[in-house]
Amino acid sequence: MGNSYTGQLRSTRFEEVLHNSIEASLRSNTVVPRPVFSQLYLEPEWRPRSRDGQIENEDEDDDDGSESNSPPIPYQMKPPPEGSCTTDGFCQAGKDLRLASIATECLDLPPGFLLVGAKSPSLPDQLLVCAVDRRFLPDEHGHNALLGFSGNCMGCGEKGFRYFTEFSNHINLKLTTQPKKQKHLKYHLFRNAQGTVVLGPPICWKGIESRVRRQSTSNVSGGLEEHPPVSGVSDLLPNSSHTTGYTASETCPTSINDGHVSLSQQPLPQPGLLAHGPGRPTVIGSMANSGPPKKRHKGWSPESSAPTEAVHRPAASSTVNGTKSASNGTSGCASQGSSPPMAPGESVIVPDNLLQTCGLQPVILKGHGALPRLCGSAGDVLVNGRLQACYRSTQTLPHVYEQYGASSVQPLSTEMQVLLTVYYLVQLAPDQMPLMEDLEQILMRSWRESHLTEIRQYQQSHPQFPSPLPGLAQPLTPSQLPWLAKLATSSCGESVQVLDTAPSLAEALDDTFQKLMEGKLNQTHYVVIVCMGRSQETESCIVVTGKHQSRALAESMLSPSDCVRQISQELSSGMTAELEAYIGSLCPDGDVEALLEKSSPEKSSPSTQGCGEPPCTEYRVEWREIRPIQLAVARKLLSHVCAIADSSTHNLDLGSFDKVEFLICVPPSEVAFQQVVLHLWNSGVLQELGLEQECLSPKDAEQYVVKLDQTVVAKINELIQKSKMNPYTLFIVVHDHAHWDISSGHYSRVGGKPSEGLVDSLLNCKQIQEAANILTLHVTSFPFALQTQNTRISPYNEIHWPSAFNNDVDLYHEKTKYYGVSELLESTRSGSGLPLLRFDSSFESMVAVLEERFPKLHSVVIRTQVLLQHYSVALMATAGGQAQLQKHTSIETLEMVQCLLSSTHRCPSHHGHMLLLRIPFPSLAALAHQRLCRIRDRLGLHDRFEVILGDPTSGIIVGKHFLDQLRLWLKIQDPEWTPHTYLELEALPCILIFTGMDPMGESLPRSLKYCDQRVVSCCALRRTAMEQELGLAAYLVLAEPQSQRGARTSSDLSESDPDKLSSTDNEEEELVVDVNSTLPGPDHSQAEFSPRKPDKQPALSKCTPQRRSTSPGSSSTQASPLRQSCSWSRNLNRPPVVLLPKALYNLITTMDASGLPKPTSFLPHASVEWASSFRPLLSKMMTCTEQSLYYRQWTVPRQHHMDSSNRAEGRTDNFHPRRLLLSGPPQVGKTGAYLQFLGILSRMLIRLMEVDIYDEEDINCNCQSDLVQYHQAIASWPNADTMRGMPFDFIIHDPKYEDISVIYSTDFTPNAEKNPRRQEEVYLRQRTARIKLSKYAAYNTYHHCEQCHQYMGFNPRYQLYESTLHAFTFSHLLLGEEIQLYFIIPKSKEHHFSFSQSGGQLESMRLPLTSDWNPDCIKSPIFTPTTGRHEHGLFNLYHAMDGASHLHILVIKEYEMAVYKKYWPNHIMLVLPTIFNGAGIGAAHFLIKELSYHNLELERNRRVEHGSRPQDVWPFIILADDSCVMWNSVDVDTKSGTAGTERNVSLKQVLQHMEASPDITQYGLCGLRKWSSRGSGFGRRREPFSRGHLHDFLLLNVDLTQDVQYNQNRFTCDDVDFNLRVQSAGLLMCRFNNFSVMKKQIAIGGYRTFIIKTKMTDVPTVQPSQYVCAPDSKHLFLATPAQLLLEKYLQHTSQRLFPLSAGNYSHPVLSVDCYLNLGPEVTVCFVSSRPHSINISTAGLLFSGLVLYFCDSFVTPGFLKKFQFLKGATLCVICPNRSALRQTVVRLELEDEWRFRLSDEFQTANAKEDQPIFFLTGKHI
Repeated sequence: MGNSYTGQLRSTRFEEVLHNSIEASLRSNTVVPRPVFSQLYLEPEWRPRSRDGQIENEDEDDDDGSESNSPPIPYQMKPPPEGSCTTDGFCQAGKDLRLASIATECLDLPPGFLLVGAKSPSLPDQLLVCAVDRRFLPDEHGHNALLGFSGNCMGCGEKGFRYFTEFSNHINLKLTTQPKKQKHLKYHLFRNAQGTVVLGPPICWKGIESRVRRQSTSNVSGGLEEHPPVSGVSDLLPNSSHTTGYTASETCPTSINDGHVSLSQQPLPQPGLLAHGPGRPTVIGSMANSGPPKKRHKGWSPESSAPTEAVHRPAASSTVNGTKSASNGTSGCASQGSSPPMAPGESVIVPDNLLQTCGLQPVILKGHGALPRLCGSAGDVLVNGRLQACYRSTQTLPHVYEQYGASSVQPLSTEMQVLLTVYYLVQLAPDQMPLMEDLEQILMRSWRESHLTEIRQYQQSHPQFPSPLPGLAQPLTPSQLPWLAKLATSSCGESVQVLDTAPSLAEALDDTFQKLMEGKLNQTHYVVIVCMGRSQETESCIVVTGKHQSRALAESMLSPSDCVRQISQELSSGMTAELEAYIGSLCPDGDVEALLEKSSPEKSSPSTQGCGEPPCTEYRVEWREIRPIQLAVARKLLSHVCAIADSSTHNLDLGSFDKVEFLICVPPSEVAFQQVVLHLWNSGVLQELGLEQECLSPKDAEQYVVKLDQTVVAKINELIQKSKMNPYTLFIVVHDHAHWDISSGHYSRVGGKPSEGLVDSLLNCKQIQEAANILTLHVTSFPFALQTQNTRISPYNEIHWPSAFNNDVDLYHEKTKYYGVSELLESTRSGSGLPLLRFDSSFESMVAVLEERFPKLHSVVIRTQVLLQHYSVALMATAGGQAQLQKHTSIETLEMVQCLLSSTHRCPSHHGHMLLLRIPFPSLAALAHQRLCRIRDRLGLHDRFEVILGDPTSGIIVGKHFLDQLRLWLKIQDPEWTPHTYLELEALPCILIFTGMDPMGESLPRSLKYCDQRVVSCCALRRTAMEQELGLAAYLVLAEPQSQRGARTSSDLSESDPDKLSSTDNEEEELVVDVNSTLPGPDHSQAEFSPRKPDKQPALSKCTPQRRSTSPGSSSTQASPLRQSCSWSRNLNRPPVVLLPKALYNLITTMDASGLPKPTSFLPHASVEWASSFRPLLSKMMTCTEQSLYYRQWTVPRQHHMDSSNRAEGRTDNFHPRRLLLSGPPQVGKTGAYLQFLGILSRMLIRLMEVDIYDEEDINCNCQSDLVQYHQAIASWPNADTMRGMPFDFIIHDPKYEDISVIYSTDFTPNAEKNPRRQEEVYLRQRTARIKLSKYAAYNTYHHCEQCHQYMGFNPRYQLYESTLHAFTFSHLLLGEEIQLYFIIPKSKEHHFSFSQSGGQLESMRLPLTSDWNPDCIKSPIFTPTTGRHEHGLFNLYHAMDGASHLHILVIKEYEMAVYKKYWPNHIMLVLPTIFNGAGIGAAHFLIKELSYHNLELERNRRVEHGSRPQDVWPFIILADDSCVMWNSVDVDTKSGTAGTERNVSLKQVLQHMEASPDITQYGLCGLRKWSSRGSGFGRRREPFSRGHLHDFLLLNVDLTQDVQYNQNRFTCDDVDFNLRVQSAGLLMCRFNNFSVMKKQIAIGGYRTFIIKTKMTDVPTVQPSQYVCAPDSKHLFLATPAQLLLEKYLQHTSQRLFPLSAGNYSHPVLSVDCYLNLGPEVTVCFVSSRPHSINISTAGLLFSGLVLYFCDSFVTPGFLKKFQFLKGATLCVICPNRSALRQTVVRLELEDEWRFRLSDEFQTANAKEDQPIFFLTGKHI
């Protein structure tokens, strides 16, 4: 608790030791403290002296890192009081102490107390707010702190804590070491101008310099940082931004320059204050948080220190808006809030005019130990902390080893780190800048190799960590380091020097500065200083003294905003005037202005098209075309959306949406904005979404695209409100160029730019995240910054652009090939032809000379001036008639200018090329635009090419002459039209000066031929920054057929380009091409050049193109026949040439250890950082998905990243369920892909709202009826008497029965022409129509709207298990035994049933009375038999019933009970007995009808008990097919009686209308017409009611039809058979023709789906003849019900079985009491044997056959003798067994008229145990 300091009286030593001894005895129960006098006198008295003779502080802090050889003894805390809170971050009273939680609360601070932040080991990311008496805290110099402690709790308000031990227990620090205020009270806290408590400077305990150095890698709470530094170049290592300062404000960076600070702003040492010696640095990285205490403290354990986090956060700034807080006690003045914190120590005076004298600004790379204070001309020196951060990061052991302690596997020693650094510097090229990424990998590789044995033993999963093995045979000692380092530098001359003679860093730095002033280090690039500090540990730093290296490092330490500010200041202050004058003096004939006076300008504009010249016919634009790969990506996006909808989480209910709306967010670039609008207008998406009426022009389409500036706020708010008002509309938010703004909204509000953080504030807001109908799609070419450990996007929701080619196979038939970054790099490695990626050696040489001459100017300013000089000279040399100037420009610049000027001459329409000049800084771009325009105009070239300033903040400005040309080429008639995108500049000869710090997604035209990026800064060494610059040159070329490609590779394209200069970057500056000899006169029609002598270049006429020699490597040209050739069209298939700075070129073309270009190993984005230095490199074989997983594992967002707070939401996966990421290379077509996705998504939603409805005309419609109108056309209900007078229509008109036998009727004449399509397979696809679902449709289980939740059983009141199983038993004569059925009744539906009062047994299903009427209720129970359609059956009748109450029962088979119950938990289910598992639809209908009649009797008995009459009980049920989807009604004109339009109505309206029919109980069966698009009879009078066959949807009177049963054995045509028997029983049947039912085509399940297969194999049988066999024969038995085999056999073999009946309608087959399908060739005449039955008249009718199916006693010999048969007619007697067959033949005396043979007896191909059916055939005598 106590501390000593320099200047205190000597007597305090005894007081401190006594106090510590007493406190230690109070703390611990096990540790016996050393006696006081042993501590005083047995410790060595080593008191080093400072340089000025003062005695240094001999007593180090407990955290200084000194080692102890005593065994670790853990500290035991006092147990908390019972019932107290023990949660981390809360006090024992349960009050929150975390700074992030109470920063804005009003805190009561007593006078004399200060707010202090305490660190808890269990909460490394949080600070706990405490109040401490200022007397017990040190001042800003580490002095004047009283021993002891006095503090208050800021949570519960408890006061008067006198011991820090007691206080640490109260605030739940949960320490494993002895509580020390020096260790755990870390920072001052104060309130800023907004009243928020923020982090202040660290408390300056003694020895702070060593502790801060150790703690620089510790993690500070993410909520504490107000101004996180923007990372600079090459800083892959975390926390480098606060490792450079050396004052008491060490961890308070206010500069955003990534770890550097101008030392001119550092406070000078104050006189009278004694300097402290540097503390001893730690060696083991895992002990960085706290080192072992001094030996007098026995309770320290190596495990007690918190492991160093791999994720580092910089601390908060101690200044707010440049003003120092009153509570900050740090001395010294801060200039603009960016003063570097410095630790007290020795000082070094920087000589005056160091920068002016040496011509460079030295950069000090901090290494090990504390850097001394710099004073004097400190502004001439920069300090960089990246090397120190690299050392610390590589000393932090992986977490996998930390749990075993640091003694087994040690990090690299300080000496080894320094030696490896020297080795690395020695091998650097003279113009190469050191990269911390490379050094970090070297250190990591060395550590792995030195501990390879331990690592392998650990990976073998031993239960105990391996014993320590020596990593190096001979550990490197401090004394060996200097001479080994000097030995390493002996091979590089003087470029690297090792300075080891100085006793301290201060003296070594002073010596280095003196040598710089004396010019002794002119040939030295790096000075490595190594010395032994007072702590007897190695200290080191590196002074960068090379002019190129120091400039590069200094500029890399600037943030982009600082670069812009500095360059603007240099331009505005006139600092560049001397540079311009010097560059102008390099020309021998004067400056540029003087040369312009001598130049001969163009007399006339040759670019105006001649009247007699035909226009160019090769011009075309391609941005309107949609490529196949874009459609493929759009479908991939759609499939991912469907996957989200199909997941079990129900995060997206696609079935509930009927419309798509979208909003596209783009960066604030006017060109990018207009580019997306252009693609949107041309894509047809607006028409797809039905928005074409709202968007009549491209201007109207702008409402769907918004720039991410302040205007987007209103748009997003409007979208949120629309999403709430339109829950059935799916809103798609497309975030294009998604990597552009990933700043945290909170960070931007606190200290960032107002324009930053909009994406986080809007797209990540709670309203969008929680809206179930908003889906976010991020689109980017560089997704790395969105793929971190805290990402919001699931890896399963990432869509990566596929490769179009695989082994030269065009997978998508694109006929185009993408040329991107990898192809550009490949061209540099190919030996054939010129590479597309180049650098300009002469340009680089000139820049290097000027950089040495003007050290104070930014290199980009120098590069821009040189570039403008080269272009000016090249323009004058080419068009100004001064060929002698060619040697004063570079070959590359001359090539580009010549191509620009000459390309228009070869095209009659003067099409040309684009030259892209990339100048990121707007001020320099404006300067370049002004100067090039002036040069062009002075040379008279204003009509030859345009100079365009591509500023993202403004539009495109093009001169009138070129505007007229563009309107002519694009065939635009609007005189007010101007180009809004670069794509519309296609074929325009121009120089596009593309500015802006980062490209924002702007696409460039295919006329781009050169991409000049020589001015691009090499500082932003981030993967995203580098790849997006190279992405400007991305290109789509036509893929050549393999036969034409031959031995030519992709890199040969530049060689075959006749408009490219055949020079290489390695050529010397003396190689000059004589342009005038190549371009005679002012025409300059040819721009094909090779490095050859000027006198050998033939002069060519204006229209003479050249062709290269076919020999490889040849650069000679041959003249081709005289013809005009458009240079623009010939270069469409050639990617542009890219010119880069040499340093960037060398960096990009260098491969790392994995075989990938070095930039791939760089930090992907400035807003993220590496999670660990122990990460592997990216692999060359990694796919895009694997790269995504790599970055998700090894990168974490910085505090100003919008995903940094994503972990705090409490989610386990942190993924947003409705968020997708589309990534693809630049310029590949992502915009077109996601626009197509919007279109096909809309079509899919419409498709989901549509169904395939059977739509076929009625068959057999040529009835010879007298067309008598029985009812009035406007009649609403049928008249029973009238219906009895109507004839029954025996003919079947339902198209699904076109393949069955026609029923004989005297009123029907068959059509002689057979439909040829029915000769094919039996089960043909019926004709369907796509119909949109109405609001009254029935749905399957995939429909999930909010209204249906309770109906479907998703109401929380009714859980899935809340349903009961009830048995219901009844008997029937036909079944011969009692049948037990089971009802599954949900709790919510029990009111439909009656239960016994005693045991709750099911008694009956409640039925209403006939007189009951309720407008919101359906009286008839609805039975739906179903099988195999638990997902697809249309059982959701909520919308169809329009919310009306109804009773719906699903009739299912027993083996399907569980799955139906799962999908339809709130539906009543009737489970058929087990014996019916293999039965057909007839069994279900039979049991439904008989059960209903039995229930009717029960209900009548129950109603009679309550005073009702039996006949008053409602006798109807509804038999509905499970595919009935919608119902329609035909509106009849009341005046004319003609049929009108047909409209969708609810099932409720249809049923209530039918149930309300007069005398409805007199009808046995009612039904509806089947819908057909041509069946409504529009405009014709038609009979509203008819008697005939009814199908699919029946209203069945179970009372009247009690004696007519369904045939329980039937599989097919059971409804036809039932209809005929109902008609023969004399019951009324009525079809309501004004109502129709639509049936959905469902390909899955159903009663018609049966596979006939053998019992042994699953191979289906093909021949129907195998369905039957002779009795007692050896036949292959089938695993199919006998009844089904019989029906299928009769259907397919009727022509052989009834030969006289085939095609013979006048002689039908007589079928008694049963209708069987004998195939479409056979006509069947149905008769009933029942007494009083109504049959068709058969007088005079000769039958060609007789079918007797399961004859009962009503069929007698006398009955059969009433009918006449043809001679040779066929008899077929069918019986359930062989015995019944013989008895039937005998009983009916069939042998009297029919002849039988033994071979005419058959059985179905079933085994005996399967009960085959037998039948006998015979011939009529």
